[in-house]
Amino acid sequence: MGRIFNVSAACKPELHYMVNMDEQLKQIKAMVDQGLYFTINRARQYGKTTTLHALERLLQREYIVISLDFQMFSAADFETEKDFIENFCMEILGCAAAKDISADIRGQMEGLADGSVQNDRLSALFRCLSKWCRLSEKKIVLMIDEADSASEYRVFLDFLAQLRGYYIIREKKPIFQSVILAGVYDIKNLKNKFVEEYRMNSPWNVAADFDIDLRLREHGIAGMLADYEEDHQTGMNIQEIAGLIYDYTSGYPFLVSRICKLMDEKVYRDENEFERNKAWTKEGFLTAVRMLLTEENTLFDSLDNKLIDYPDLKQMLLELLLQGNVIEYVPGNLGIRMAAMFGFVTIENYIVNVSNRIFETRLYNGFLAEKSRHNELAQTAALEKNQFIADGRLDMELVLRKFVSYYQDIFGELQEKFLEDNGRCLFLLYIKPIINGTGNYYIEAKTRTNRRTDLIIDYCGEQHIVELKLWRGQEYNKRGEEQLTDYLDLYHAKPGYLVSFNFNKKKKVGVERLRIKDKIIFEAVV
Repeated sequence: MGRIFNVSAACKPELHYMVNMDEQLKQIKAMVDQGLYFTINRARQYGKTTTLHALERLLQREYIVISLDFQMFSAADFETEKDFIENFCMEILGCAAAKDISADIRGQMEGLADGSVQNDRLSALFRCLSKWCRLSEKKIVLMIDEADSASEYRVFLDFLAQLRGYYIIREKKPIFQSVILAGVYDIKNLKNKFVEEYRMNSPWNVAADFDIDLRLREHGIAGMLADYEEDHQTGMNIQEIAGLIYDYTSGYPFLVSRICKLMDEKVYRDENEFERNKAWTKEGFLTAVRMLLTEENTLFDSLDNKLIDYPDLKQMLLELLLQGNVIEYVPGNLGIRMAAMFGFVTIENYIVNVSNRIFETRLYNGFLAEKSRHNELAQTAALEKNQFIADGRLDMELVLRKFVSYYQDIFGELQEKFLEDNGRCLFLLYIKPIINGTGNYYIEAKTRTNRRTDLIIDYCGEQHIVELKLWRGQEYNKRGEEQLTDYLDLYHAKPGYLVSFNFNKKKKVGVERLRIKDKIIFEAVV
């Protein structure tokens, strides 16, 4: 089970709404039952700590569980073996129940903890741990959260080497049933941080692969919303809201939690009134998404810092998003591996994709902001945005007509290569200030290539489907029109919008209104 969001209700204690993670926990427990050692390495705020807490509760029925957090260790605790052993033993004594450690073992650990035992080497610690595991009625599981925070310390690497050594001979010298390390970095792949003697032989190479998907599934989110609805009677369409949350977050636990909290605590709330029934609608959801995308939080701060720390990562994401390059997964590629480890991307069918719409839009917003300050098209759109809004509706036909006009005035004489690489970026630079503060947008990842991009704009509850593509001839253009009509069917929309970047010198620039089947297509050619 993983906590999703907290609700403060009048005259009631804080309520915790949960997403069911029983299946994932069963899979992890099966690994423990097999005696596997492994690392749960996932991006920041991906629910690792929540998963460990839930797993601890589950395992306590059959095992003695020692759950440590290396964030609670200071740098001084890793300076020497003696420092590490003392603090490690104190932490074990603090979290293990009295009934789980015999007086003899407890005495030995206390001696190691207070320094009264003369042998201050890891070998002494592991002889004590091995004796405990041999005498214990229950098998012992060791879990360490934020383990990668210690990866630069020699004593931690030696600690892992001891674990590895005892794992290999555990039939002769008993040791933990299972060891679980949790963190962002995969310990066995951190060779660039290892001291020289560990570069070729990771001290954690006995670890099994951890392939369990910790994302929150749509049905789990729906179950959590059903619990909430039972308490608050908002009248929400549970399946619709669960679907929207999953579509935008792809089940990233922090994003699911944050959107739910914003809908519950911020959307349609002021000093005098809170309309909870309006908050839990599609419009309320989109408002929460806008709030999320414009706020500062620890997850976004972490992602922004990674773009600064890893320029190659930033360049790859720029090429993927703004240029539509297809990036294939290549084993051993450090940039892609880092992007996946930090949660920026996922790998599907050996193709790199941004993990979810929230990350993608946040990245687009950041990249576009860097360009818009010196972009005449973006500045023009910002100054004239009011003309595109009438009675709370976005006039997309006028947006296209103005875009064509300004585009030709500003960029019409530029070379083709510049336009091919920047066409979609220029349209996004133009549309973003127009919808900013009221509308949302996202790119349909399945159709984002260097030749075609589908842009979905949500404005005051109305969706506008815009296809951006490069002109590749009349037959290719006709297929694009047909594809757009099929796409409109999926969104139950009648009008659609097509922007073609055409580099033929004899092209006819402008916006044409077409009827295809039962759809109206506004096709802009620049």
